[in-house]
Amino acid sequence: MAPILRSATGTWHGDLRSGKGTIDSPSGVLDETPFTFATRFENAKGTNPEELIAAAHAACFSMALSNYLSTQGHVPDTITTKATITLEEGRIHRMHLETRGKVAGLDAATFKRLADEAEKKCPVSNLLRPGLTITMGASLT
Repeated sequence: MAPILRSATGTWHGDLRSGKGTIDSPSGVLDETPFTFATRFENAKGTNPEELIAAAHAACFSMALSNYLSTQGHVPDTITTKATITLEEGRIHRMHLETRGKVAGLDAATFKRLADEAEKKCPVSNLLRPGLTITMGASLT
């Protein structure tokens, strides 16, 4: 398979507190998506870099787990993952994945074991793991 290249652009105007920025992507999904100091550090409505990292990890892991379960003979009906990132003192310290799956014929212990194995194969997990702690909970619905 040929390398896959993806990109996004972040633009910031002004100082940190009163400035503002936008995020753009060639797909158009992030077309001039605004972000500010308040959306990043004060929970104001809007997105921020950490939310986007968490979204990427949640999506990637759900796909990786679905693929891994399928290769092990357990095609899932649904995999839903919530990723929670911790930004503290100017540093991202950890990511917690909470994944739930609907998989016919699979017991909870096997699902947890396979989820742990799939996390080691997730491209975003592999990117993030060297710099932060990744924890995970996994359960069946």
